[in-house]
Amino acid sequence: MMPCMTDGIRKAYLQAAERAVHLLATEKVARCWDTESVLPGMSVGGLAGHLARSVLQVEWFLDGQVLGTQPVAPVRYYARLVDTSLPDSALNVGVRARSEETAATGPAVVAEQARTAWERLAQRLDEEPADRQVAILHRPGEEMLLDGYLQTRCVELAVHLDDLALSVDDQCHVPDAALAIAVDVLVAAARDRHGDKAVLHALARRERDVDQALRVL
Repeated sequence: MMPCMTDGIRKAYLQAAERAVHLLATEKVARCWDTESVLPGMSVGGLAGHLARSVLQVEWFLDGQVLGTQPVAPVRYYARLVDTSLPDSALNVGVRARSEETAATGPAVVAEQARTAWERLAQRLDEEPADRQVAILHRPGEEMLLDGYLQTRCVELAVHLDDLALSVDDQCHVPDAALAIAVDVLVAAARDRHGDKAVLHALARRERDVDQALRVL
């Protein structure tokens, strides 16, 4: 990966992560912590915990043991997921459980943990080489290039910044660079999962979009 591309991905990620850190620290989020979010079955606190993990996990994964296995591409990271739209799927149950575990410490602690992690990452990411791999700890044995993983975090930050802002009636917006990365990754994942013809129908002939081909998450 060229250094300029690496720099662009890392800058976009840090900008989106900073926006998440600021939203997590708002009184609106703290006040609504135990209420239901816009995601059925998930509290605002759980959603905030999930958003915070897109900052916290980068540090955790950087500190994990790397064996040098073939890295998973960000497109495949999403394209292979199944039952993403089913609230009670094993995937979503696991996501909610990890999110609520993070949220259990309360809004002030979650906000502070995210802030301090972001501050460390702002320095640390500048020092990591372009070929740096990280261990995907919730998928034992899997690894990704750091910049590929940061692209997936841009997806998560873009999606869930929007979710959390809507849940607490905040005007927070996703930075354009992270939003562009998120759309690129998700459209590529849709193409990988359904094929170009199905994606073409989803984009231009919605009446023929029988598979909801653009729905990745």
